[in-house]
Amino acid sequence: MELSSATQGAIILTIFILPIVSYTYYQRRLQLTAGGPLPPPTEITSLFIYPIKSCHGISVPSARLLGTGLDLDRQWMWVTYPDYKFLTIRNLSKMTLIRPSYNTETDTLVITAPAPNSVDEKLHFEIPAHPSEEWLANNTDVVPATVWSTTTPAHCYSTTLTSPFDNFFGQEVRLVYKPPISPEPRRLIGNGSKQHLGRDASVCFADLMPVLVGSEKSLAELNSRLKKAEDTSFSIPIGRFRPNILVRGDKPWDEDRWKMLRISPAEKSPKAYKAPLLDVVARCARCHVPNVDTETGEEHKRQPWDTLMKYRRVDPGITFKPCFGMLCVPRTEATVDVGMRVEVTATTKSHRYVKGM
Repeated sequence: MELSSATQGAIILTIFILPIVSYTYYQRRLQLTAGGPLPPPTEITSLFIYPIKSCHGISVPSARLLGTGLDLDRQWMWVTYPDYKFLTIRNLSKMTLIRPSYNTETDTLVITAPAPNSVDEKLHFEIPAHPSEEWLANNTDVVPATVWSTTTPAHCYSTTLTSPFDNFFGQEVRLVYKPPISPEPRRLIGNGSKQHLGRDASVCFADLMPVLVGSEKSLAELNSRLKKAEDTSFSIPIGRFRPNILVRGDKPWDEDRWKMLRISPAEKSPKAYKAPLLDVVARCARCHVPNVDTETGEEHKRQPWDTLMKYRRVDPGITFKPCFGMLCVPRTEATVDVGMRVEVTATTKSHRYVKGM
């Protein structure tokens, strides 16, 4: 009995096409899970922005995720004068006492800090949080600002606004601003370079990458070690590590193998919401900044650096520093909220730090 054309086609599909499709799917699955099985989804428990580099952060319930990171995050920076080189908490721990706050009604940043040689007096000024090009043209000058090994054009504010902070820093300083959309963006280097990322991406004044993601489970595991090391109830809050996105996490340090993240509403995603993707490009190698108490500006002589050095020197590209948190580069823009769902959509065993500072 002759087979119909449809039956013959089905046989051909089964013999030739389906194995190819199955093989392709299997290879894709292997690629996505190269670092082991995908962990279960977790959730965002906190969001943080740090408007001025190395200064105090702000916990927010919601934030706009841009290509350069969370909106208002490290778009401002204190620099030396006249060379416009960045100032950092690494060398001046009391920078964390400079506190920005965001006024949603007026869309302004309010900056305060303790006045030198005074118990009650505060230094204070206000600036637009989203300055227009016209405002910037009338109120700032463009200068070459340097962050580590990169120099980028930035808008410098008038000294009539910032000169009272000279005494706070003990030297003449300036405040500069880098908009998230710029005709001369600060391109990512190291793990975020086009060579490694596969596309051009940029950042404002963060050290390396636009977004840092941390895990509550990893912090809890570290704090359990710190209590034993100090023989007290000593522990540190997540703010010491200055993450942008804090997730609940699955297992301590499981983030070491993340390769890609997708963020979506906790409930079923509305059709209008396009879930943002973040490439996880590198572990975050740490310096002594987490030793600084962000509320007092005082630096602990040992912790958590000593404890981290004993067991978190895990990256083959930078073995002389411990790691905490994962550096990410957004692929898409969207609004993200505390409580949103975070899925690890790909894993890897190949993370290796590439010098980028």
